Amino acid sequence: MERDEFTLAEKRAMVRAAWNAVLALEKRLAEGWAMAGQGRHPDQGSWFSLPDLLWGLSHGEIDLKDISAALPVLEKWTPELQALVQHEDGSPVYPRTAKLRLNSQLVAQLYPRTQDLHAFRVLLVDTTGHASEEVTSFGEGDVEFLPHGVRLTFVKKRAELVRHRAFRDSATSPGAESGGDEQASTYDLPDGPRREASAVVRRLLAVTAKAREKTPHLTHTLFVAARVRAGHSLVFDHWVPNGGPENRFEGWLASAGVEVSGEKHIGRLRKSTKVEKAIASGGRISAAADDHLEETFAGHYAQGTTLRVLSGRVIATAQDHWFRKAVRGPTVIAGDAESALKDAEALKSLGLEEDQAEGIIQGQLDMGVSHCRDPYDSPFSPRGELCAVAPLRCLECRNAWILPSQLPQLLLFERHLENLKRRMPPKSFTALWGQSYVNLRAVLAARSDQELALARTSIEAGRTELNLPLTAQVEFDQ
Repeated sequence: MERDEFTLAEKRAMVRAAWNAVLALEKRLAEGWAMAGQGRHPDQGSWFSLPDLLWGLSHGEIDLKDISAALPVLEKWTPELQALVQHEDGSPVYPRTAKLRLNSQLVAQLYPRTQDLHAFRVLLVDTTGHASEEVTSFGEGDVEFLPHGVRLTFVKKRAELVRHRAFRDSATSPGAESGGDEQASTYDLPDGPRREASAVVRRLLAVTAKAREKTPHLTHTLFVAARVRAGHSLVFDHWVPNGGPENRFEGWLASAGVEVSGEKHIGRLRKSTKVEKAIASGGRISAAADDHLEETFAGHYAQGTTLRVLSGRVIATAQDHWFRKAVRGPTVIAGDAESALKDAEALKSLGLEEDQAEGIIQGQLDMGVSHCRDPYDSPFSPRGELCAVAPLRCLECRNAWILPSQLPQLLLFERHLENLKRRMPPKSFTALWGQSYVNLRAVLAARSDQELALARTSIEAGRTELNLPLTAQVEFDQ
């Protein structure tokens, strides 16, 4: 089934909730071990004392079955122990399950639970861009801290791949070093580091250190959690996030207060990270697909809503840009505005420099049917070279400036285009001269009848000529 990515807002909320959960876990474990350091064996102290119970568990002097056997019914517990088993939503605690819940809460003061490790998986997927399968399958021996980052060894069982990847700290470098994942973006979080893989790994090593001491045989993962089974037995094992509803990813989202639309699946988070990388790299698939084939990215990750919308915007923007560039014609100066070319303030509003306006007024930039702001900056020729298509394409050029005095030449050019129109197939004429013809007709339509009459009088008197290049005369003699 094809999954869509989380929205940027959902991803931000998820990452922020994960950091808050990590901070809360670190605080809980620190307080639990500090309290255990203040206790003593419950036989010497009290089985109702929280520090004594934690001391006994942390030193292996007692187990959960001992606690269950030593405690009376719930009503006879101290307020401290009763408060420890209360549900956050205020729902009642049943006497039959009170001791099991107490044992679970005691263990949670010393070791991370299954639900706690969801936050680290979210952060590692976010900071590395790797799949959930990979970020939960590297052990302490697969971690090498660099001066400003971390190198991790990932194992992807489905593809039977082993990869070594390095991640630079964002405070040092905006992306990963060669061979690593580029960080798509960074943003600060309250009381937490920036999006750095090294920071997440260091914290994961610290919070799971005590649990991993209990499982020396589990060297392939840092995701080790403590679980309390129904028989009041304490088990340390590799992370199993697909147990009860509260231990699944959707359960963690609910407990963290994160609302998302659609399927609550961790795979969507990786898609969101891939989308960020594609956006940050300007849409380059080679940059976004740095841990699998480009064909895989194009066929799987590039189908998300965000990239489809962005692709549509890019295409529309590009089309609009080239359309505007293609149809943008000359600047036409009305008869009553021609004097503005001699005014410095008016020149700025028209987009001309003073020397350009002076060249137009003096006729130094006359191209025939228009004047040119800069003949060496033509959109039809390489920059720095004299325009090779003037005056035939001046009516399609953004550099062209048409003054009222050039109306006779425009009428002669119209006569030339009308002759071409009669001799050429309509499709060919439209392809070669269509835009110039449309722009020319628009310029002439803006002139008054009196102006047109004076221009035609000048033509009939022989005072005006239209000089066109030889190619304009011979293209129909082939």
